[in-house]
Amino acid sequence: MYLIEEDIINAVKSLLTGRVNELLEELEYQIPLIEFGYGISPVIRLSTGERSEKERIIKSDVYSVVLVFAVPEKGFHGNLEEWNCYAYAAAVDLALGEDATMGGVVDRAVMTGKKYTPPKAAHCGGHWELELKLHILVEF
Repeated sequence: MYLIEEDIINAVKSLLTGRVNELLEELEYQIPLIEFGYGISPVIRLSTGERSEKERIIKSDVYSVVLVFAVPEKGFHGNLEEWNCYAYAAAVDLALGEDATMGGVVDRAVMTGKKYTPPKAAHCGGHWELELKLHILVEF
């Protein structure tokens, strides 16, 4: 049985560990790379979205993907963890701009939202949270 949902999740993981990590490596400042199961390992939440009349006519499914990054606070002075969140968001946005079809798996993927949440208490070993929302269109 074919499951487009599994393909979407795998395409997102491939984008993150592939092109996004390449973009992060190009930065002057060293930032932890995305590695599922180790280090920075974002949670991927997939859900179906409500289809508009146009999407029903052209026979498209709409998906919403939410990526949640937990960026550990190291207790350093300054806002390196906050900056890391901005860098992850920018790299994902740029990678999607370069390949909106995620390798041909979807017809179009765009980032629709970013949310940055600081730790409850600064410099106490908490984590910054980055939430990215993607809108994905798949024609069938």
